[in-house]
Amino acid sequence: MNPVSAATAEHAPTSTSTPPSAPPTSPAARSRRPWPRALAALEVRDYRLYLSSQMVATTGLWMQRIAQDWLVLELTGSVTAVGVAVALQFLPVLLFGMWGGVLADRYPKRTILIVTQSTAALMAATLGTLALTGTIQAWHVFVVAAALGFVTVVDNPTRQVFVSELVGHTHIRNAVSLNSSVFQLGALVGPAASGALISAVGQGWSFLLNAASCLLVVTMVAIIRPTAAPALAPGGQKSQLRDGLRYIRRTSEVGWSIVLAAAIGVFGLNMPVILAAFADHVFTAGVAGYSLFNSLTAVGALTGAILSARRQASPRLRVLTTTLVALGVMLMIASLAPSLWVFGLVLVFVGFCTLQFLTGANSLVQTTCTPAVRGRVMSVYLMVLLGGQAIGGPAVGWLVDHIGARESMLACGAMVALVSTAAGLAMARRSHLTLEVTVRRGTGRLPVHIVPSDH
Repeated sequence: MNPVSAATAEHAPTSTSTPPSAPPTSPAARSRRPWPRALAALEVRDYRLYLSSQMVATTGLWMQRIAQDWLVLELTGSVTAVGVAVALQFLPVLLFGMWGGVLADRYPKRTILIVTQSTAALMAATLGTLALTGTIQAWHVFVVAAALGFVTVVDNPTRQVFVSELVGHTHIRNAVSLNSSVFQLGALVGPAASGALISAVGQGWSFLLNAASCLLVVTMVAIIRPTAAPALAPGGQKSQLRDGLRYIRRTSEVGWSIVLAAAIGVFGLNMPVILAAFADHVFTAGVAGYSLFNSLTAVGALTGAILSARRQASPRLRVLTTTLVALGVMLMIASLAPSLWVFGLVLVFVGFCTLQFLTGANSLVQTTCTPAVRGRVMSVYLMVLLGGQAIGGPAVGWLVDHIGARESMLACGAMVALVSTAAGLAMARRSHLTLEVTVRRGTGRLPVHIVPSDH
C-alpha cells in the first residue's frame, strides 16, 4: 500500500495573527545563515548544539566499546564471552524496545535524554573505577552491559525522534546523514585513542572519558529549547503498541526497511566479535590490530556518510536491498583475505556499505512516518537492528570458538546476501515486478532493468 505522508503534520498552517512579513516558525528557519546542501540541517541552532555534543560523545562511546570488548577477552580468554557482553547490551532492546518508543512518544524527549545520559555516565564511571582499582571481574562488565541495554531501550528511539523535532521534516535525511558522519568520525578516532590508552594505562581511563562525554550531552541537551511537540494521546500502552505495529504493517516502505534491518542486525552488525577474533586468533595483532580494524571500518563508513549527506531524497527499497547484498559479498571477500592489510582494505568497503544501508533505511523510515507514531515505529526499527545483535553476538562468538573466525565471517556474509536477495524477490513479487535484460551497445546503461511483470 502507499505510505501515509508525514507532510501534513509537518506543514500545518500558521496562526492568522502572524504578520505576512514575519519569518517562518519552523525549526529549519531558526537560523538565516546559509549552509551548503550537505550541511543544510546545521541551519538549525539547536541542532548545531546537539551535534557538537555528539562529536565528543560518540568518540567516548567507541572508546568504551573497544575497552569493554578487549577487557572481556583479557578476563575470560573467550570470544564467546565477548559475544555474551554484546548480547547483554542489546537483549533489553530486543525484549522491551517497543515500550521505549511509547515513552518517547508520550514524554518530553529533552527530559528523557537528560535522565538516560546521566545514567550512562554513572555506568561508565562505575566500570572505570573498578578497572583502575584492579577489582573488576567479567561479571561486573556483564551487569553494566545489561544496565546500559535498558538505558538504550529508551534513549535510542528518543534520540531519533528528538533530532527530527529539532530540524523538521525538510532536513530529516540530512540530519540523519550528519549524525552518521559524526558517529563514524567517533568510530574512527575512538578506537585509536582507546587502543593507545589501553596499551599505556589500561582500560579504566577509556570508561571515565566516556562518562565525561555523556555529561557533556546532558549539558547541551539542557541548554537546548526545542519546539514543543504534540504529546501522545491518552490511552492504554498496549493499544498504542498495536497502533504502531498496524502502521508498520500497512506502510510497505517502513515494513520492508525493518525486515532488511533485521537481516543486517542479526548477521551483519556482529563485527566487534569477528574483529576481536581476527585480531587475536588470525593475525595475532593484539589490541592495536583490533583498534586498527575498527578504525578502517569507520573510514569507509565515514565516507559513506559524507556522500549520503549530499543526497536530499531518501533511497528506494531496491537501493537498500542492493546495498545489503553488496555488504554480504564484501564480508565474504574479507573472510578470505590472505593478509592483515588486504583484510583491512576490504573492511573499508564493509564500512561503506553498512553505513549506506543504515543511513538510507533510517531516513526512509523517518520521512515516511507521521510524527504521531514516529517514536513507536523507530523503536521497532531499532529493536530489530540492535536487538538482532543480541542474537547474532553470542551465536557468532560460539561459531568462532568452534569453527574459526574466517568460516564464521564467511557464513555471516552469505546469510546477509541470501536474506536480502530473498527479501528483494518478495518485494518484486508483491509489487508485480520482474527483471528484464536488454543489451544495447553504446548506451552506457546497465543491461538489467526492473519492469512490471506484464511488460
